[in-house]
Amino acid sequence: MILIADSGGTKTTWLCIENDTKGSAQHTPYNSLGINPIRDSKEVIAQAIQAGWEGLCQSCRSELEQALQASSIEAVYFYGSGCIPPYTYVIEQVLQDIFQKAEVVVESDMQGAAIALCGHHEGIACILGTGSNSCLFDGKKIVMQTPALGYILGDEGGGASLGKRLVGDVLKKQLPPHIQEAFFQETALSQADIIERVYRQPQANMFLASLSPFLLRHREEESIKKLITEEFSRFLKRNILNYNRPDLPIHFVGGIAGAFSEELARAVESEHLIMGQILAKPIAGIAEYYTSTQKHVV
Repeated sequence: MILIADSGGTKTTWLCIENDTKGSAQHTPYNSLGINPIRDSKEVIAQAIQAGWEGLCQSCRSELEQALQASSIEAVYFYGSGCIPPYTYVIEQVLQDIFQKAEVVVESDMQGAAIALCGHHEGIACILGTGSNSCLFDGKKIVMQTPALGYILGDEGGGASLGKRLVGDVLKKQLPPHIQEAFFQETALSQADIIERVYRQPQANMFLASLSPFLLRHREEESIKKLITEEFSRFLKRNILNYNRPDLPIHFVGGIAGAFSEELARAVESEHLIMGQILAKPIAGIAEYYTSTQKHVV
């Protein structure tokens, strides 16, 4: 039996997979608190992982008709934000303490996205959520990666960057008057509110990303359509063209990619690139990666 976790800053999704001579069986995923080893202490991480495991056990109890045991887990594959050396070590420690008989592998969320999107094949994998990220994947590992740089210096095409472009265009009157009016009415924000949220309160990136539903509601407006497509084109030009692999499909995972799939496809086509698949959540693709091979190794 193997255990898979896909972890972000706000949510971790756990999935247990049984493998036997009859094939593989996936049990219902369970969501718990997010984990980020750059942000969280060892104590917080230990509590979050233990709570996630206990919640998964409770969720799977009726499906398995017996209690799920830590000793029955042969391998744990944990993919998460902030899971880069040396920060992976604390998560490895906590998981090994709980699953003492298991092989424990802790990798970045980008590696998890690449596995989910490309499987065992070569390809370009992208994350478009609150932020953005990408990599060139050879079917086993990441071989090249453009730095994301965060929402101030980078993250083109992500929710925060889209929100930053939107509020900038609204406040500088770069959008039609009826769109500007709709923005202030629908968000109940003033210029002072926006400045306060961006410059004086924490998690400005989350605030900016929270404005993406406005873009979604008005996506048929030519000015909004242009804004979205241009932002995705910026992502492709500044991140994907660096790989110099126009022969490979470009795959996407994340809420922004799923919500704006039409605009994303147009941007990919305009750059004469190959559109791949879009997944809203990577956990199913990661599970497919491990159930499609008998050797559970990355």
